[in-house]
Amino acid sequence: MATDEAPDDGGETDGADDEDAPREELREAAQRLESSAADVADGFDERIVDLLAWLLDTETRARIYVHLREHPGSTSEEVADGTGLYPSTVREALAELHDEETVSRTKRESAGAGNNPYEYEAIEPAALVEGAIGQVQDQLNAVFTLDSRLTGDGEPVGETDEPVRISVETERDED
Repeated sequence: MATDEAPDDGGETDGADDEDAPREELREAAQRLESSAADVADGFDERIVDLLAWLLDTETRARIYVHLREHPGSTSEEVADGTGLYPSTVREALAELHDEETVSRTKRESAGAGNNPYEYEAIEPAALVEGAIGQVQDQLNAVFTLDSRLTGDGEPVGETDEPVRISVETERDED
């Protein structure tokens, strides 16, 4: 804990140690702050990955999505390096995510001869949520019309035959 009073060491000093002490304290404080920020970021990333794993079916796909949002234009090799996942796992997941239109890909331009790898980019989170909403709506509608499907009469059960609709409003900048 810092105080306003200088310690009494009983003798005179040349002042060099007094000048270094605040600098060292600042360095230590900066390291603690950096460490705390990294811990918070790691915790935040893990919560995001957990939520995305629910939306994207697996933690592997969620980690790939997060990496691509942070590093758009990455190749499968760069994604594997950045996530610590096996390259074959990354390639397979990227192919699935591309088929589902969760990521887009383009050929990387290269001046030399050889294989030009794909560069991947993940869709925006709002688009990801919109896709999930459509799936949830379909599943809820299937549950709500279950009785009429089971009885085979085709008549909806309940007061309304309106489908379930879920809407999400995003914050927009106000003028």
